[in-house]
Amino acid sequence: MATGAPGGNFRTWTPTPPERGSFPLDHDGECKEYMMKYLSCMKFTENKNAPNCRILAKQYLKCRMDNQLMEKSDWDSLGLINLPGEKDFEFDHHINNKLHDKHDGDVSPNNKSIVSSNTKK
Repeated sequence: MATGAPGGNFRTWTPTPPERGSFPLDHDGECKEYMMKYLSCMKFTENKNAPNCRILAKQYLKCRMDNQLMEKSDWDSLGLINLPGEKDFEFDHHINNKLHDKHDGDVSPNNKSIVSSNTKK
C-alpha cells in the first residue's frame, strides 16, 4: 500500500504480523465466563493492573490454551508467573523446572539430589 505525501513523494507501508501470530475467535463461548470475570475486574479497578485481575487473566488464557484457541505458552513468557493468591505448588514446580534446566548438562547423582532438596519446603 502506498500513501501520497506533499511533493509527489510516495512511501510504502509494510504491515507486520502480531508477535504471537493470529488465533481463532471464541465463537462457541467456551471461555466467555472467564473473559467476563476478567473484564468486570478491570472495570472495577479502573483498568489498573491489579493482582486479582491478573489471576483472572491467567485463568482466561489457560482456558483459551486448553481449548486450542491460542498457542500454549509458559506463564513466564506471558508475565503471569507466581501471582499473589495462587497455590504455592505451581511456583515450586516452576522453580524445580528452572533448576533442572540449569543443571541439565551435568547428570551426576549429586546434582539430582541438589535439585530435589532445593525445591522442598
